[in-house]
Amino acid sequence: MSSTPERPADDLHVDTVIVSAGRPPREPGAPVNPPVYLTSTYVADGPVTYARGGNPTWDAFEAVLGRLEGGTALVHASGMGAISAALSLVPGGGTVVAPDTTYNGTVDVLQAFEKAGGTVRRRHATDTAGFISDLEGADLVWLESPTNPLMDVIDLPTVLAAAREHGVVSVVDNTLPTPLGCRPLELGADVVVHSATKYISGHSDVLLGVTVVADDERGGGIGERLALHRTLHGAIAGPMEVYLGLRGLRTLALRLERAGSNAAQLAARLEGHPAVERVRYPGAGAMLSIDVAGGAEAADRVCAATRVWVHSTSLGGVESQLERRRRLPAEPESVPPNLIRLSVGIEHLEDLWSDLDQALNAAL
Repeated sequence: MSSTPERPADDLHVDTVIVSAGRPPREPGAPVNPPVYLTSTYVADGPVTYARGGNPTWDAFEAVLGRLEGGTALVHASGMGAISAALSLVPGGGTVVAPDTTYNGTVDVLQAFEKAGGTVRRRHATDTAGFISDLEGADLVWLESPTNPLMDVIDLPTVLAAAREHGVVSVVDNTLPTPLGCRPLELGADVVVHSATKYISGHSDVLLGVTVVADDERGGGIGERLALHRTLHGAIAGPMEVYLGLRGLRTLALRLERAGSNAAQLAARLEGHPAVERVRYPGAGAMLSIDVAGGAEAADRVCAATRVWVHSTSLGGVESQLERRRRLPAEPESVPPNLIRLSVGIEHLEDLWSDLDQALNAAL
């Protein structure tokens, strides 16, 4: 990852902010947790008149994410809702610079943008000079580091600095590293995006997205535009989903500590395994990918042979998940057919290794 902060902007460590932020005032008899506000409308003449514009349950969740990322957060109905809001910052017929391999939902939106007359300039994640040259005349640069599912690392500080020099809006999808691994606003990003369905919520039980913008003059009205897009397009989150997302967020530091340790040890053990041609591990975090010897059919056999690992299409949950990504029609051709993405969970390391090892050996 490009940045590993120990503290947010205030005097508390991030582990403490995760647990303590977004709580009700400490008054005698007050609840420790914020309540769920199940309402579609409000009494007139208050700060919010209708639930599409705001909800106190959102406020608590957004307060935590905003402090973790060092900006102002907006919750969206899903990660795709957040992605669509961020890409709405590009004018019609505009130009976007993006990695040639990225989350396939983003790929779909960018392809629709191209069909509508927009231009997308794609570069390999590690081609820093290419990214910088493509910024000339562009409207927005979309970045994620590590990339999903190739786990390539982008030089975020350099590309973000160049985007600011060119006056190009910069968006970083921070879903995989989370705010504990990287704080893109501190590196110069204009917008941070999360699929909060993943590590933020952490239990594979809600769909949520988040956008975060800087609090200072760098914002340039972007936050208001994102909020307006959320309201006009109706991509708003239900209060119960946001409550569950906040409850899951409280354990983010502990979950990542265990899952990250498991991932690092699994990556080391997978190196040199006779059934593995390549291990793609960015050096931190709880995600890695492997290229399986024997092609796509062998990779499918591995996914079908696990008992502890769940064969599923998401990531970031407490359970370990794996999937051959090219089985999905939208996955870019730059992803090898034999690549399996591994989202490492918090189970016991030896159980994860034993299950994965036997599945790989069975595929030989």
